[in-house]
Amino acid sequence: MSQPTDAPHPSTDDGRSPDGPPPSDPSHNDEPHNDPRPAAHDAAHGHGHGRGTIGATPRWVRPATWVIGVLLVAAVALLWPTGNEAVEDPLGLAGDPIGAIVTRVDIRACSGTDEADGILCRFAELRVEDDPEPRALEQGSVEESLGLRRGDRILVNVTELPDGQLAVSFYDHQRGRSLLLLGAMFVGIVLVFGHWRGLGALGGLAASLLVIAGFILPAILEGRDPVLVALVGSAVIAFLALSLAHGQTLGTLVALTGTLASLALTGLLSWAFIRAAKFTGFTDDATFFLSALGAPVDARGVLLAGFVIGALGVLDDVTVTQVSAVGELRRQRPDEAIWRAAMTIGRDHVSSAVNTLFLAYAGAALPLLLLFSEARQSVSSIVVREVVATEIVRSLVGSIGLVASVPVTTWLAVRATAGPGFRPGASSTDAAEPG
Repeated sequence: MSQPTDAPHPSTDDGRSPDGPPPSDPSHNDEPHNDPRPAAHDAAHGHGHGRGTIGATPRWVRPATWVIGVLLVAAVALLWPTGNEAVEDPLGLAGDPIGAIVTRVDIRACSGTDEADGILCRFAELRVEDDPEPRALEQGSVEESLGLRRGDRILVNVTELPDGQLAVSFYDHQRGRSLLLLGAMFVGIVLVFGHWRGLGALGGLAASLLVIAGFILPAILEGRDPVLVALVGSAVIAFLALSLAHGQTLGTLVALTGTLASLALTGLLSWAFIRAAKFTGFTDDATFFLSALGAPVDARGVLLAGFVIGALGVLDDVTVTQVSAVGELRRQRPDEAIWRAAMTIGRDHVSSAVNTLFLAYAGAALPLLLLFSEARQSVSSIVVREVVATEIVRSLVGSIGLVASVPVTTWLAVRATAGPGFRPGASSTDAAEPG
């Protein structure tokens, strides 16, 4: 009579654990033999990236991780900007706005006209910071006005005229409070649902912003190779974000390796097709302004750098998910079917992530697409315009790198969990504890 499924299996002669499934019992290919943990497919699609998700962390992982970190620090040091003086601002882009509050709004005849002309404008009375006198701001005609209302907080430029009078011009709306409120909501939600893992993710986000603002942007503006700066900066961002969010574990090292390999492929494809498509890099006003300011920036290099950095955000998500899926599958069914099962999960993830990537770029270019559509241009003529073709190449190159990250990371994770150091029964939290 066969044993019940919940009874322990007898010891075998091949050295396997007594409670492991016998190789001849096909029912264990589909059942996790009473493992209470969630199924790997659900964990992957729920983005439950647990620490130590592919087993215990071997001793060599931390030294290997720090070696990568030292190499990245050396690369950053070689490309670090020297802090030369900023270029002049002939276009007057660098403003010094002052805060102001709208205290009153009137509609009357525009300046230079009278009521008989029938041209009405909105005039806002402002209380400008550090200025006891109320100031007037002409918004323009009623139909084309800024739409200011009483109580609005705005930024204005104050210019002294030759006759000594002060002229006030609109600069922008004050958005600090709304952005701080939204940021606080974001941080709170991440911490409530993510706990310490959420805190690590926020640390990774802060590190990413610091790398972009403190290294990538200044280095490119100083004339460093944008492609090299973007690759090194992206590698540093991936290293910091993954380490802070997931710890220095074997899973983190595998995900980082898969991310860097896919990032290199994305950079290579971007370089090849930017040249093949004869892109100039001058696709928006900001690029022309940079050129007018005399900044020593290679426009095509900046375009390529944008491709690389844009792909990074999706790559690390996919690689961590694949590592987590392989670890869960390995714990529940330590057999040779891990590769096929993990690849199935990866295909599901990629099928949605590719569409997400395309929609993100399409959403960013939506005003431009509307402009071309209003001009009655055909689809075939729109897609070959550089400003649109750039987004198409960006989306396709990023998607290719995204798809390639699945088999690369899955193979690395399967190989990493196949060694004798992997403990199928090790919990995620146990594996994450410092050894």
